[in-house]
Amino acid sequence: MAAMANNDNSRGIDRTSSSVSSRSDSSEGLARASSFAVSGTQSLASILNNPHVGKAGVYGSDASWLSGWWSSASSASFAGPAELPPLTIKQAIPDVQRSDFETYLGVISETYGRFEDIRLHSSREEESSNGELSAAAALASSSQEDFALEEGATFRAACPFSSAAENALLQEKLSQYLDTVEMHLVKEISLRSNSFFEAQGQLQGLNFQIVEACGRIRELKETIRLLQGDVVDSARKIQDLNGTRSSLIALQQKLTLILYVSQALSALKLLVEAADCAGALDVTDDLRHLLDSKQLFGLHCFLHLREHLAASINSVNNILSSDFMHASILEADNVELIILRLKAKVGSDVGETASFVDRLFPIIIGLLRTAKLPYVLRIYREKLIDDMKAAIKTMVSELLPILVARPAESDLALREQTADTDGAGSSMATKMRNLSSESFLRLLDVVFEIVQAYLVRASEVKHAIEQIMHNLDGTYTADSVATALALGAAAAETGQENEKTSPSNMERNFRADILRENTEALLAACDAAQGRWAKLLGVRALLHPKLRLPEFLSIHNISQDFITATEKIGGRHAYSIRGTLQSQMKAFIDFQHESRMEKLKALLDQETWVAVDVPFEFQAIVNSLVSSENGNLGDASSNGAASYSEVVSVNGDLAVVNTQVSPQPPVGHTNSSDNSVSSTSLSKGAQESKIEAPTSSARTLVYKGNSYHLVNCCLILLKMLSEYIAMNKFLPALASEVVHRAVEILKYFNQRTVFLVLGAGAMQVSGMRAITAKHLALSSQVISFVYDIIPELRHVLLLRVPESRKALLLSDINRDYKGHRDEIHTKLVQIMTERLVVHLRSLPQIVESWNRPEDNDLQPSQFARALVKEVGILQRVLSRTLHEVDVKAIFRQVAKIFHSQISEKFRELEINTTQAKNRLYQDLQHILGCIHSLPTDDVDEDGVPNKGKLDEFLLQKFGTETPKVFHCSRGSLSIDEVHSKVGFEFSPSET
Repeated sequence: MAAMANNDNSRGIDRTSSSVSSRSDSSEGLARASSFAVSGTQSLASILNNPHVGKAGVYGSDASWLSGWWSSASSASFAGPAELPPLTIKQAIPDVQRSDFETYLGVISETYGRFEDIRLHSSREEESSNGELSAAAALASSSQEDFALEEGATFRAACPFSSAAENALLQEKLSQYLDTVEMHLVKEISLRSNSFFEAQGQLQGLNFQIVEACGRIRELKETIRLLQGDVVDSARKIQDLNGTRSSLIALQQKLTLILYVSQALSALKLLVEAADCAGALDVTDDLRHLLDSKQLFGLHCFLHLREHLAASINSVNNILSSDFMHASILEADNVELIILRLKAKVGSDVGETASFVDRLFPIIIGLLRTAKLPYVLRIYREKLIDDMKAAIKTMVSELLPILVARPAESDLALREQTADTDGAGSSMATKMRNLSSESFLRLLDVVFEIVQAYLVRASEVKHAIEQIMHNLDGTYTADSVATALALGAAAAETGQENEKTSPSNMERNFRADILRENTEALLAACDAAQGRWAKLLGVRALLHPKLRLPEFLSIHNISQDFITATEKIGGRHAYSIRGTLQSQMKAFIDFQHESRMEKLKALLDQETWVAVDVPFEFQAIVNSLVSSENGNLGDASSNGAASYSEVVSVNGDLAVVNTQVSPQPPVGHTNSSDNSVSSTSLSKGAQESKIEAPTSSARTLVYKGNSYHLVNCCLILLKMLSEYIAMNKFLPALASEVVHRAVEILKYFNQRTVFLVLGAGAMQVSGMRAITAKHLALSSQVISFVYDIIPELRHVLLLRVPESRKALLLSDINRDYKGHRDEIHTKLVQIMTERLVVHLRSLPQIVESWNRPEDNDLQPSQFARALVKEVGILQRVLSRTLHEVDVKAIFRQVAKIFHSQISEKFRELEINTTQAKNRLYQDLQHILGCIHSLPTDDVDEDGVPNKGKLDEFLLQKFGTETPKVFHCSRGSLSIDEVHSKVGFEFSPSET
């Protein structure tokens, strides 16, 4: 670009010769431009084409020729910049050749090409308005720096005309185009060259400063060369020698370190083989410290040292883990040895604990240093559970053949009913189901001892680790524990890929991890033991509800003891075994209640309602019920539950009844056909519940000073209630369920008794010929007895029931029994009323005979005698059976009915003759004597008992005079004599 501009300017100068005086000035300008180009990589044409140089320019005052090219506005725009200082050249300028600009042309060729592309694009946009200018610009852009028009080929290509005139005309035209291009080019350069030429001037000053700086640098280099030779070389030699000495010392240290590491590795191998874990860990800590401190960095002989240390630490961990397992877990090779260890442990806990801690201390310290204690505790937890389960399984498999071979006789029937259907009987579960309750209890006892042995040792391990970790004994070992804990925490943190934490937090987290795993090991062992116990109970889930109460209580109590022991050791509730035990208790209560309901139904259906003698053990049950004011059931009920269905002596008293089948009839049964009941007429359940004749008995049962005549089914009910009380006491978790069952059996007994006696259902169910007043009286006694003991039952049964549920239990039983008793008394009054109605029907015929003259009998009539006889029978029956207050209440109603209905009937009769009046008077006296002798509390002011309408009728009919009484030859009979001579009992069927 600069060369082309130089050529263009040369041609312009030739055409405008008036502006340039000589070639010498141009040569001088070229020389200066060439010098500037050499130093500042800029061309001479850039300086020559600066329109703002003015008088100080290259051409001096002659540069004013450029002003003619511009308009006034353009000239004004160039007046602003300051004048540049003249170019000063101190050295000789060499000859300038075209090759000297090759580098420069190579640098700007790309930029110049972009410039031409821009101009070409602008020319095309102005093509429509200025075609000639566009063509000139295109011609200029296509020219090359080696363009030579004087060459023949070039000229012919540019001027294809054949004549000289045409060529001259074309040249002139091209010259005009060239002038136009130059004018626009100079104009564009002037518009864009203010900053460029200012920078050129500053660059010239910079060139001068660079030259001066280079001179000074040469002077400094020379000075430094002199100083280096005189001063620095000797000091540098001393420094080199000192560096050599330091290198030799470092080499000696490195060799010493290599020797130490080699010896340490040999010692480490020996220590690991000798199982000296503490010494081996000390060596590994030293070597690992050397590795972490980078002291062995770069030594290829120790390239695998870290892997070797890891292998040694693993070997140490294996030794420590094995020692820990051996010390912490009992050896289960011999089950009896475990039990002996457990028994031998009593009285030696303190010494064993101290020695056990001393035994575990070095192992714990070693595992702490290697950060493997949490991992070992997890392995220990799994091995403890596996070993305990294996010991239990081994013991069970060894004892089962012995225990199965000796079943209890009382369990034979139960085993036959619940035998497995597989027929093989070879599985362990089947063998356990075939065990008697006593044998199974022995099996549980041994399992308990084994589990306790393992858990006690696990508890010792837990407390030993806690004692070591917390320094509970306050010994000097606290420093060892703290050091080992710090090392282990650092090792554990290194093995984890998490964010770095402070040393205190690392140690705290590591300690918490150890204590958590330590606790979890014991808890997991307790959970496993509880699960195994629950599984053993679950195998016999179908058998346990059918056991007798003492047998079930034995299993329940040992299970409760097991729960208490494991919860005390582990510190966590045994939910699994509690749930199993709770479900079996519920099944036991349900089964026992259902069997008792069936047995009671059979007894009631076969009951003949004949009073029986009361064995003394039932009196003991009632006495214990009375003594339960403070929630204590007394010896009778407690021991009655403990010796279920057996006659046992507790402090000299019999507690409960033997319910085995007895060939003898119950006491109190006579040999008459209507009172005796053969054992063959009873169902199987009733036969099993017949009361065996005791050696000590009474006619009645006494409760709070009242005597009760009872029947067999009522005694069995009393016994069942005592068993419910025992279940309520010994199974307090299901006290509410027991109360519900007791309420249900009481309701059933009351309802069934209503049906059998009041409803005369016994005549169809048990084959009784009739329901007599004696049966009703016994029924009243039974209901009254149950009604009277219900408050005590409520007090005893509700002792262990939450307050929120007490109101729902035993709420309406009193009302049911009281209503039943009142209905019985009403029925007795109704029977006597019906008998009176029957006799009153025959009274008109009897009175008619009185009016006949041939009737000379002065005795009471058949009506009066029969009525008095039946009243006497009823009084005798009720007085012997019912309480006095009940008898008085019944006969009070009977007396009122007799007064009302007899007086009303006598008023309707026609008494015409004196003989009839005497007969009437005789009957009235006979009947009133009977009525006045009835046991009631109704006495008037004159002291006459049971006075009523019949007395008023007598007074009204016969006045105040004493009527004449006619006696038979045998004399008159008192009411007591009548009663003694009558043996007739009536029934509702006779009405």
